[in-house]
Amino acid sequence: MRDVLGIARANRHTADRIAAALLAADPRFARTADGRWTAAVLDVESPPLDACRFAVVDVETTGVRASRGDRIIEIAVVRLDGSVAFHSLVNPGIPLPPFVQRLTGIAPSLVSEAPSFDAIADAVLEALTGCIFVAHNARFDWHFVSSEVARTRHLVLQGPRVCTVRLARRLLPDLPRRNLDSVSDHFGIEIEGRHRATGDAVAAAKCLTRLLSLAKENGAVCLADLEQTRKAEVGTRNRTADRSAFRVPRSTLP
Repeated sequence: MRDVLGIARANRHTADRIAAALLAADPRFARTADGRWTAAVLDVESPPLDACRFAVVDVETTGVRASRGDRIIEIAVVRLDGSVAFHSLVNPGIPLPPFVQRLTGIAPSLVSEAPSFDAIADAVLEALTGCIFVAHNARFDWHFVSSEVARTRHLVLQGPRVCTVRLARRLLPDLPRRNLDSVSDHFGIEIEGRHRATGDAVAAAKCLTRLLSLAKENGAVCLADLEQTRKAEVGTRNRTADRSAFRVPRSTLP
């Protein structure tokens, strides 16, 4: 109501009724579980793995809780071939904890002249558009990126995600640990620039390439099959995935 109709002070009940009157009967729109309105997307078949475009993301942050005000201080988006689609240091607008400075080597002087996330948000979204969001511990990176996008663009980031930690748990059952160091070491991958966004994202992209190869050996054919991949050791071939669960990536207005 505020952004589209210019009704700045409509109370929630009135705004909800107006939105429902305008959008509910229109099949081009749908409502999410949290009450937001979004452009409706038709169900499509899960794409073949070989046809997927993957965006491997890594962020360095001021802490671990985006919901508590922690911010991104560096972000990288890397393609499956290891090429960097986007990278930037980010001025978080808040102090950098000493622990973060020691871990990443990112000093306050490095981010003081860096752009804010608001200044790079459009470039980040462009790098992610049409891609499968991938990260090593995807929940963490997704939460931070989606929080920054919501804060700076008032958009809800949506779309399919792949977590290389979860893939490693399924496909490398004998590996004692599945952090990026352990998985990279298992595949003989050297991480150039640990705890920096580009170095970690490039390593994760190389790990994803190897994990996708293992998944295909286990019978994975399409994106949805990655969630169904099972241990090759027990001889279980992945089952047919529910194609209706796949959605095309999109951003939505609140």
